[in-house]
Amino acid sequence: MPLLNHILRNRITISHSILSLNHHFLLIPLATMTSAAASAVDDAKHGFSRPEMYKDNLAGTVDAYDRHVFLCYKNHLAWPPRVEASDADPLPKSVATAFRARKNDIAVKTKITVCEAREEVGFSDGDVLIFPEMIKYRGLEESNVDSFFDDVMVSGKAWSGGGVHDVLTGSHIFVCAHGSRDVRCGVCGPVLMQKLNDEIELRGLKDQISVVACSHIGGHKYAGNLIVYSPGPDGKIMGHWYGYVTPNDVPALLDQHIAKGEVIQKLWRGQMGPPIAGVNGTDDKKLANGNDTGKAKKNDVESNNLSNNENVVGCCQGVNGVSCCRSTSFEQNKEIGETTEAHKKQGSKISWNWPVLQEREILTTAGILGALAAVAVGYGFYRRSG
Repeated sequence: MPLLNHILRNRITISHSILSLNHHFLLIPLATMTSAAASAVDDAKHGFSRPEMYKDNLAGTVDAYDRHVFLCYKNHLAWPPRVEASDADPLPKSVATAFRARKNDIAVKTKITVCEAREEVGFSDGDVLIFPEMIKYRGLEESNVDSFFDDVMVSGKAWSGGGVHDVLTGSHIFVCAHGSRDVRCGVCGPVLMQKLNDEIELRGLKDQISVVACSHIGGHKYAGNLIVYSPGPDGKIMGHWYGYVTPNDVPALLDQHIAKGEVIQKLWRGQMGPPIAGVNGTDDKKLANGNDTGKAKKNDVESNNLSNNENVVGCCQGVNGVSCCRSTSFEQNKEIGETTEAHKKQGSKISWNWPVLQEREILTTAGILGALAAVAVGYGFYRRSG
């Protein structure tokens, strides 16, 4: 009875405390719900649970090539939709122009892609990474692009015009996170990069594996897309492309592919160089090598590495004809200081969250009223029994 008397004497204080809790502490759950609801909408429309996931056979969706060159340039959030054609980005544009001009003189079938400059993994603006040679040239600038192409790309010799070169070691993972080009890559890519870095750190492999964002590599609809350059079972550097990769696949990529040299067939799109024995993916062995005429031709246009500037209609086609391509308004937004990250916090996401917030508030209010009613009933019972 003393406890009940104490509660009844302080019933007004209890009511005020409940209201105070509602005002002060529900702000955090509501804010969390806002973020969670936005993430759920993104994932359902453009992320790992979108309807088009796992709809296509991936094997053979990479056209044949024998060398991959990456130009390290800025942060991936700063890239316009077509970084290779942007007047505001003269270095990638100069590289693309030089590549097109000398394409017929380059004996090795080559892809060129932009990747982000990340000082923490040793990649700076103007660095050029070359696989499978595992070479990094430093100091590429707009003024010396021609000499680089003449010496390294065409003649196959050391760059005489400058640029110190280093030997790359370990394994390198390039994740398509070109969000200004395609929404799916912008949603899936950063999540995969975070998961990869987390798992790499857990295994103590930060000094052995680098994870870097790269620009569009073709096949937006297969996001998450990534490429792994690492030593194969025989020690040779291999380049394997994977699609439909989700965070749940990351441990297998590290423990199966990189650690053991075993290809994950269900996610495998193709590879650099000749095919691997026993990795078919389809009934047609040509497709496993990416040499099917029709599919390779399509991907040559769709890949849009620095060698290609065509604005191909349908390259970003999504489910039921819905396009996920970013528009050229990115350039206008960039001029007023907005970034890709800012876009993610605007527009439709806010309107999607309002119904969730309203429902939460209604349930919270109902809970408070229920608590007050319980106190009132208890007090009435006490009065009658006294």
